Amino acid sequence: MAIWAGVVVPLLIGQIALSVWDRSYYDRDVSAAVDTGGPQDWAAEVAAYVQPHLPGLVETSRSLWFFLAAATLLMLLGLVDDIRRLDWRLRLGVQFVVGAAIVFGRGWSLTLFVDAPLLTGVLSVLWIVGLVNSFNMLDNMDGLAGGVAAIAASLLAVFLLLVPEGGSGQPQLFVGGFLFLLAGALIGFLFHNAPPARLFMGDAGAYFIGACLGVTTILATFSGSGLPRHSILAPLCVLAVPLYDTISVICIRLATGKSVFEGDTNHFSHRLVALGLTKTQAVLTIYLTTAACGLGALVLPQVNLLGAIIVVLVIACLLSVIAILETTARRKMRP
Repeated sequence: MAIWAGVVVPLLIGQIALSVWDRSYYDRDVSAAVDTGGPQDWAAEVAAYVQPHLPGLVETSRSLWFFLAAATLLMLLGLVDDIRRLDWRLRLGVQFVVGAAIVFGRGWSLTLFVDAPLLTGVLSVLWIVGLVNSFNMLDNMDGLAGGVAAIAASLLAVFLLLVPEGGSGQPQLFVGGFLFLLAGALIGFLFHNAPPARLFMGDAGAYFIGACLGVTTILATFSGSGLPRHSILAPLCVLAVPLYDTISVICIRLATGKSVFEGDTNHFSHRLVALGLTKTQAVLTIYLTTAACGLGALVLPQVNLLGAIIVVLVIACLLSVIAILETTARRKMRP
């Protein structure tokens, strides 16, 4: 609830300020302000910077609140599940309905360079639902899911501020700013979730985080309009660790004949503890792995296709080395 409020309340205050702002002040020509160091000149400079973005703010705010309403529904679903355990079929069904409403209701979908709207729409819904459940599964140790999400949100925000939006040539301030806001809320939460934790994320926080990261990566521009096509791999690089944890856990459960939806201690963090690390060391190791994979995303727009392939291979090798070490430890632990 605190993570949700840390994101929604500042945006609500900004929306109220935008609604009651003296629009006539911004209609004047403020571009010719003279900087004499006085407060009026400083205000005029701020107005000159904000003025070109006002129409975009007003237009974007409509989509913003639709998206936040959907993310809030998922947060409430998680909250009910925290209080009263819900059947996994009900939870998954609601997640798919909300994901479909976001994708097909607003026409938002992943950019895959294929002329197949239905296919890209279905994959976009799977992407959102996958991230929602990935962060829910990752929330198994103090400070883990919140820290990974904060690192991922920060790296995605930096990417969007460095890469101009197609057509305008301007940094992607709206989505980048939202991701920094999400990272700030998560960092505030981590002060209370660090071992020994006083507050816990629960399904409510994990669902909200997964929805925010899933939708923002769909809304952001990662390629096209002068950007290389391989830049669309940036979200996969940044979110490689949560996805690796989810896929590896599902594979282990299927290999051992367990239900995919049955909780256990086979997660990435648990496997690191089995190697001999403390819980704190395991969390820090996952932080560093997330940062290492995510930093590769920042160079994707600057390299050619060969360079992008090398970046992806480096990330794949890093995760493969970890997987080999984990597998070795699991074999030694067997009786």
